Amino acid sequence: MLNRRNFLTAAVGVAAAGGLAACAKEDDSSSTSSSGDGGSKKLTLGFSQVGSESGWRSANTDSVKASAKEAGYTLKFSDAQQKQENQISAIRSYIAQKVDVIAFSPVVVTGWDAVLKEAKTAKIPVVLTDRSVDTADESLYVTLVGSDFTDEGRRAAKILEKVLETAGHKGAVKIAQLEGTTGAAPAIERAKGFKEVMDADHKDDWKIVVSQTGDFTRAGGKQVMAAFLQSNPDIDVLFAHNDDMGIGAIQAIEAAGKKPGKDILIVTVDGVKDGFVAMSEGKINAIVECNPLLGPQLMEVVQKVKDGETVERWIKTKESDFMQDQAKDALPTRKY
Repeated sequence: MLNRRNFLTAAVGVAAAGGLAACAKEDDSSSTSSSGDGGSKKLTLGFSQVGSESGWRSANTDSVKASAKEAGYTLKFSDAQQKQENQISAIRSYIAQKVDVIAFSPVVVTGWDAVLKEAKTAKIPVVLTDRSVDTADESLYVTLVGSDFTDEGRRAAKILEKVLETAGHKGAVKIAQLEGTTGAAPAIERAKGFKEVMDADHKDDWKIVVSQTGDFTRAGGKQVMAAFLQSNPDIDVLFAHNDDMGIGAIQAIEAAGKKPGKDILIVTVDGVKDGFVAMSEGKINAIVECNPLLGPQLMEVVQKVKDGETVERWIKTKESDFMQDQAKDALPTRKY
């Protein structure tokens, strides 16, 4: 079974708001088909987004909306505001509206079987994007479009080796870990991948001395890092599950009178522009990229699924890793 980020599914139109939790943000967007075939019915995609908790998420949302418009699809979009109950309500609304395809990026890994069975009964295919779900019945969704979070954790550990070498750090390494949202696939799997490499190659010299969720937000990263520094003032390394938490942590590190990127070496995941700015300033040492621009791939897959074509079970995104000395050159070309 796929253990990945969590679903990316469909949103909900204002007219059908009765089926959606009142606190969820709704957006019903339509666009004229670019195919020139005015007689054919436009594909309607219902998409439920996790929320807008980070720069990565905002870039992901923009990519989905722009790509749906370019493809000529009718997009029904919902912002779940990081609440699973909002996503479930949105999916049920899409089912009631009889959309062609549902896509979503799940807030957490578990708790989706009931609503996905409802979509299957209604014969509406579901595509996961960015994150996966944990289910005993994999027929409940068609495919996942997104990153390999476990491998991102491994890549973070491997690039930390280079960071430590560049910094001339030898001996024991005390690591603080800022985890993503509790129960979310990227949080679970990035931690897992990092620990795999740590246990295999650095059992005697690396130790995670403190680890806690910062909920993928800057405010969370700042608050939790401040607490880390009080309980463990001799931390050598920070591994943050996303750039936003890392940027928040930088504020706490500086407030404590330490230099981020020097006194505490920092490795983050995502690769948003603000992360590259911090890296170009010497405050982040390395970034493991997680590409949010999934819109074009998602629209291609949605069309294939609607047409009944066979698609791969997991369509992975292409990503890179960056050290501090690459930041200034890479920054002007960052698209998110």
